[in-house]
Amino acid sequence: MKKENKTVHIGVAEAVLILIVLFCILGFLIIGLHISPQVPILTALTFLMFYGKIRGFSWNDIMDGLESGIKPGIIPLMIFLMIGSLIACWIFSGTIPTIMYFGFNIISAKFFLPTVFIVCSLVAITCGSSFTTVSTMGIAFIGIGTVLGINPGLTVGAIVSGAFFGANVSPLSGTTNLAAGIGEIDLYTHIKSLLLTDIPAFVISLVIYFFLGLGTKSVRLTQVTLMMQQIKGHFWVSPWTLIPVVLLLALAWMKVPAVPSLIAGSAMGLLVGFIHNPKISISTLASYVMNGYVAHTGNKMLDALFSKGGISSMLSSAALIILALALGGTLIKFNIIGVLINKMSSFVNTPGKLVLLTALGSVGVNYLVGEQYLSIILPGQTFEKSYDRLKLPHKYLTRTLNDAGAAVNSIVPWGVSGTFISGALQIEALKYIPFAFFPIIVPLLTIILGFFVKKQTITKKSLDK
Repeated sequence: MKKENKTVHIGVAEAVLILIVLFCILGFLIIGLHISPQVPILTALTFLMFYGKIRGFSWNDIMDGLESGIKPGIIPLMIFLMIGSLIACWIFSGTIPTIMYFGFNIISAKFFLPTVFIVCSLVAITCGSSFTTVSTMGIAFIGIGTVLGINPGLTVGAIVSGAFFGANVSPLSGTTNLAAGIGEIDLYTHIKSLLLTDIPAFVISLVIYFFLGLGTKSVRLTQVTLMMQQIKGHFWVSPWTLIPVVLLLALAWMKVPAVPSLIAGSAMGLLVGFIHNPKISISTLASYVMNGYVAHTGNKMLDALFSKGGISSMLSSAALIILALALGGTLIKFNIIGVLINKMSSFVNTPGKLVLLTALGSVGVNYLVGEQYLSIILPGQTFEKSYDRLKLPHKYLTRTLNDAGAAVNSIVPWGVSGTFISGALQIEALKYIPFAFFPIIVPLLTIILGFFVKKQTITKKSLDK
C-alpha cells in the first residue's frame, strides 16, 4: 500500500526551472536555428522524459503521460486529415476556383483585408468552426491575395482573426459551449459576456486592417482579367460547384460532428467533379484524396495556388501535434503545470488579479500543452473555486477562458490551431502571427475589463451560474 501511495513531488522552483529549460531548448532551436518545430519539441520531450525518470517517475508513469496527452488530440488529428482531403476534393470539383473567380469580381485590393476579415467572421459564426472557415474561405482568399500582391502574412492574419472571432461568439462553436459548460452557466449568458470584449476587439482589428489595406498597391486589371480567364479555362466555374459548401454549412447547423461533416463535404466535392468530368478514373480520385490535387494550367502562380490538399499534406502537421500534445501530457503527469497554477491561485484576493491569473493560466497552457480545449478545462477547474470565494459571477470566468484559451491557440506556432493554419494555408506561423490582431487584442481587453469589475457586482447574492 505504501508503494502505491508513493508519489514524486515537484516544487514550484523546480517546476519553473524545468519550464525555463524547455523554453530555452524550443527558443534556441526554433527561433535561433530556424529548425522546424517537430525536432525541437521532440528534443524537449526527450529531456523531460529522462528528467522525470531521474526524479523517480516510472516508465509506466511517463508512458501514461504521453498517452493521456495525445488522447485529446485524436479528433483534431482526424479533422486535420479530413480537411487535407476536403481541400483537394474542392479544388477538383471547382468549388475553390469558383469562390476565387467570383471573389475577383467583387473584391478590390484596398478593401481586401477588411473584406476577408468580415467574410471569415460571418462564415465562422454560421458554421461555428474556425477550422472549417480557414480551410474553405481561407484557401480561396489566400489565392486572391496572392494575385492582388497582398503580403500572405497579412492575408492569413485577417483570415485567422475573422475565423476565431466568429468561432468565439457562435453558439455552434465547440470551445464556446465547453467554456459555458465549465462555468456551469447558460450559453447565451456566456456569449453576451463575450461580446463586451470581442466586439471591441473586432472593431479595433477591422480598423487596423482597413488602414493597412489603404497602403496596398492597386493591381493592373489586365493581370486580374487574365487570371480569371485562366481559372475559367481550366476549372469548372459555376454556382453548382458551391453545393459542397452549402452541404457543409447545413451539416454544421444540424450539429453534425466535424469528422463526418468533412467526409460528406469531400464526397460531395468528388461527386460534383465527377459529374463534370465522368471519364476520370477511380484511382485518380483516390490519388487526389491521398496526395492532393496537382494543377497543370501552364501558369506557375495558378499551379502553385491549386496544387494543394490531400491527406499526406497534413502528416507533417499531425506529427507536430502528436509531439506537442505528448509534451503537454508529460508536463501534466509530472504535475508541473498543476503546481504553478495552484501557486498562482493562492495570490488571488481581487477580481482583477483573478481574471489576470485565469488568463495567464489559459495562455500558459496554450504555449505549454498546445491544446485549446485543455487551455479552457485546466484553468477553469483550477480557478472556479476562487470565483466562488470572491462571489464573482461565473460569466467572468467563462469569458476569460474563451478569450485567452480558444482564441490564443491560433497564435501558438506548435499549438493545434497554429499548426493547422500553417499546414492548411502553407505559411510559417511566425509570418502571420504578428498580423492576427484579434487573438492578440481580445485577451488583453479581457484582462483590462477584469480590473473594472464593480464591487456591487461581486458581492451580489445570486451569482450568474
